[in-house]
Amino acid sequence: MISVEHLTKWYGDFKAVDDLSFEIDEGHVYGFLGPNGAGKSTTMNIITGCLSARSGSVKIDGHDILEEPKEAKKQIGYLPEQPPLYMSETPVEYLRFVAEAKGLKGEAVKKQIQEVIEQTGLEPVKNRRISALSKGYKQRVGIAQALLGNPKVIILDEPTVGLDPIQIIDIRNLIRDLGKDHTVIFSSHILSEVQTICDQILIIAGGKLIAFDKPENLEKQLLSREIVLVPEGSAEEAAETVKGLEHVTEVQVEYPGGESPESENPERERPDGDSDGGHPTSGHPTSGHPRIHVRTDLDDLYEMSGAIFHAFAAKDQTLLEMTLKKANLEDVFLELTEKEEADDDSRI
Repeated sequence: MISVEHLTKWYGDFKAVDDLSFEIDEGHVYGFLGPNGAGKSTTMNIITGCLSARSGSVKIDGHDILEEPKEAKKQIGYLPEQPPLYMSETPVEYLRFVAEAKGLKGEAVKKQIQEVIEQTGLEPVKNRRISALSKGYKQRVGIAQALLGNPKVIILDEPTVGLDPIQIIDIRNLIRDLGKDHTVIFSSHILSEVQTICDQILIIAGGKLIAFDKPENLEKQLLSREIVLVPEGSAEEAAETVKGLEHVTEVQVEYPGGESPESENPERERPDGDSDGGHPTSGHPTSGHPRIHVRTDLDDLYEMSGAIFHAFAAKDQTLLEMTLKKANLEDVFLELTEKEEADDDSRI
């Protein structure tokens, strides 16, 4: 449906898009995710033909956006972050102008305007001036103009920015409905929004594509599941017990107050002279104990926790606490973007 190959864009000495390549298939909702300045809007503007790239190519349904702009742009409906609305017009008047600009004529204009008005829920306000509409309805007008001409691809740049919670829910539901008949690409920096709506997610940082997969696969593959243990006895012995288990990929011991393993002393005295097994407490029964962070490549955390429990029982070791931590999209996003920033810094 959409093929992006080796896309590069410079603004002076700043490389906004860096050798970007990906393929978008028909009939899905794609989330384009990245921190501010990552290159999301620049990439969308290049895909839609609003900007040219220094190198690389974009094809929409087989049509090159530069060599066959007319055919390529027929396949695209675009809502930029700031919709170019005419505030003095009504939605009907504005949509008529856009329809004619897109080459629609005669009865097709009237028919399609009514269709997109119904599709986007604009019927109650279709004859009011756009200037008098709420931000949510203005966004609906922007989406309606993108739908005119029945394009195969709908591209939405930050469609929920500035909306109140109810309006956000309404626009999310509208995007889901659009995904039934169109390929939808929308950019956002709201992680929960992308996770809720999208079938596939592209994560971009520093102008580079750093991940592209289904939300659930990103959570599985890019960040291991984690189990946090609080042993009663020696943290070192407990860590060795866990390290010997199958599917354990990493074990780290966290000491309260940033202490080193060498400083652990079960007989160390509290300030009041009593032995506390190593660390002062702060109200919670396990707050003064070392914690063991166990990462695993096993999808079923309950299976892994059962294996840990049996391993401790076999060695007559006691666990005070076990917490299962499953990665979410926010964890994945932070890990990937922070890693990319660190890699960029190391290359400077």
